[in-house]
Amino acid sequence: MEYSEAIDYLLSLSDMERGYQASPNPVMNLETMRSLLARLNDPHRGRPTVHVTGSKGKGSVAAMVAGILRRGDLSTALYSSPHLHSFTERINIGGDAISPEEFAAGMEAIHGAVEAERASVHGDVSTFGVLTALFFWLVRAQVPRIDWQVVEVGLGGTFDATNVIDPPEVAVITPISLEHTAILGNTPAEIARDKAGIIKAGTTVVVAPQHDQAVIEVIRERCAAVGGTLVDVGSLYEVEMLEKFPFGQSFRLIGPNGERTMRTPMLGYHQLQNAATAVAVAEAIRARRHTIPEQAIVDGIAHTRIPGRLEVMAQKPLIVADGAHNGESAEALGKALKEYFTWRKCFLVIGCTRDKDLRGMGFKLARFAELIVCTQFRNPRSMDPYQMIQEIGFLGPPAVAEESVPGAIDTALAHADEEDLVCITGSLYVVAEAREYLLGESVIRQ
Repeated sequence: MEYSEAIDYLLSLSDMERGYQASPNPVMNLETMRSLLARLNDPHRGRPTVHVTGSKGKGSVAAMVAGILRRGDLSTALYSSPHLHSFTERINIGGDAISPEEFAAGMEAIHGAVEAERASVHGDVSTFGVLTALFFWLVRAQVPRIDWQVVEVGLGGTFDATNVIDPPEVAVITPISLEHTAILGNTPAEIARDKAGIIKAGTTVVVAPQHDQAVIEVIRERCAAVGGTLVDVGSLYEVEMLEKFPFGQSFRLIGPNGERTMRTPMLGYHQLQNAATAVAVAEAIRARRHTIPEQAIVDGIAHTRIPGRLEVMAQKPLIVADGAHNGESAEALGKALKEYFTWRKCFLVIGCTRDKDLRGMGFKLARFAELIVCTQFRNPRSMDPYQMIQEIGFLGPPAVAEESVPGAIDTALAHADEEDLVCITGSLYVVAEAREYLLGESVIRQ
C-alpha cells in the first residue's frame, strides 16, 4: 500500500473532521473500537499512558509532557490531532513524525482487521478510530520498546475512540469552555462531565486552571466516585511572568515542590498555565515512582514549540497566526497580541468550521481590527465567508469575503503598512493553509 492509497482508504471512512456531525451520537462507538483493537491483539496495552483532554491547550500540554519525558531519556510516543499539513504529524515517535512509508506500511498491516470489523455486527468504523488503532499498533511495533505514550483525546472524553486505556497513569484535563455543544453539553460543567470520563480507578488527575469552578467540582466528584487522585493546578501552582519577547518568554513557577525559573518559546500567558500543567503532570509521574530528572522538566518546556500557536510568520508587516477556535481562545489571542507585539493597525483574517461560535470569537477580536477578512478554506466543513459576514459584519470594522486563504491574506496585506499586524485565526485549517502560502511548507497529500 502506498501513502496515497492509505489516505484514500482513511478518507473513505466516516470522518467527523471533514463531514458535518449534527448528531450527538459518536461516529465510532467504544465497543467497536475495543473490538478492532482486540483483532490487533490489544496494542494499546503494555505501557504507561498520559491521557489528555480539554477544550483549549490540550495539544500544547500533550506536546510539553512528551517533551519532558523525552528529555528524561524515556522513549515516548505522542498521538495528537488535528494535523497541519499531513496525517503523519499525528503520530510522533521519539520526537519526530512518522514517515509516509511507515504510515502506509502500518495501514497495510491493520487493513485486514479494519475490514473484518467493518463486516462485523458492531457499529461504524471512523477515520479517527482507525488512526487511533494505527497509532497503538505502530507504538507496539517499535524496537526498542516505547516507555510512555501520550494520547490526546479527539473529541470529548467518555465516548472518544482513545478512551480504551484502562487505566491511564495520569489523566489531564486542560481548560474547559463551550465547544461542540450539540454533542458534549451546553455548559462547561456538562462538558466537563463528558471529558471526565477518561478518569479511571487509580488514575492521578491533573486539572489545569479553570474559568468555571463548577468544572473542578464535577472532576472532584468523578475522582471520588472512581478512586482517582486530584491535582488542582490552579490552587497548587503559581505562575509569574518575568520577561516576554516576540519569540518566547521566561517565568517563575512556584509549586508544592519548590520554585523554578523556566522559559518557553510559546507565547501568551495561557502557555505559561499550560507549562504549569505539564510540570504538574511530570511531578505526578514522579509521585507514582517513575524517575524524571529536574533538568528534563526545565528543558522539556524550553524546547517544545508547536506551529500554529501564536506563530510569527513575517515582519513588516507583522503576521501572526493562531488556531484560536472559540470565544475563550480568541480572548486569550487578543490579549497576547496587545501584550507581546507592537503594531499600529490590525487586519484580521478569519475562517472557521460551521459548528464553531464565530460570533463569540468576533466579539473578542473585532475591537482590535481595522478590517475583517472572512475566508473559506479547503475543509468541507468550512463556513461560507458570506455567511460569516452576516454573523460578525455588524461588530464595527468593515468585513469582506474571500474564497481562499491566500486571497484573504493578499487582501489584508494590500491594506497593511509595515508597522501593522495581520492576524490569521479561527481554525488550525486556516493556519495550515497560511503556512503553506507564506512559509512554503510542503504538503504531503492529506
